[in-house]
Amino acid sequence: MNQQEILNSFKDSNALLNGHFKLTSGKHSDIYYEKFMILKQPRLCEKVCVEMARQFEDQNVELVVGPTTGGIIIAYEVAKYFDVDSIYAEAGDGGSRIFKRGFFIEPGTRVLIVDDVLTTGRSIFEVIDLVNSYKANIVGIGEFLDRSGGKVKFDYPFKALATVEANAWEPNDCPLCQKDIPITQRGSRKF
Repeated sequence: MNQQEILNSFKDSNALLNGHFKLTSGKHSDIYYEKFMILKQPRLCEKVCVEMARQFEDQNVELVVGPTTGGIIIAYEVAKYFDVDSIYAEAGDGGSRIFKRGFFIEPGTRVLIVDDVLTTGRSIFEVIDLVNSYKANIVGIGEFLDRSGGKVKFDYPFKALATVEANAWEPNDCPLCQKDIPITQRGSRKF
């Protein structure tokens, strides 16, 4: 799948929403990518995840890790492609990520981190910190969609299936707030 096909999958799945949204990052936007409209379709999700996995075929991936919630499904599907395990990092106290449910990583394990939609990278940075605390070897970061336009940088190979530059404003700078347009909060983090 090329970038346009990935973007079309968002449109065709009614996952591309327009309005006034409070993003997981706390920023506001006039566009929202509701990845769960893709994740709820097993065949489409599998197709997109296979494409993501193919970008890291040469990395000898031993474990795939994703953040909750969408990253759980993506990590599972990508790990299935590699025939390795997948685990996920949940929100812990103080805004960090932790492993629960008996999950852990052996030192030196070759880890691929995956997630759905990137705006600020907060979830990915939290997972990076967690994986590094286990002294694992991060071989790459895969993303469905980078809505930052490539502005978020990582110290590891990063590959997004599609990249767009979507508006994201701090609440005080949001032109939609200034017009009193009602806001919708989506995502899993509460503010």
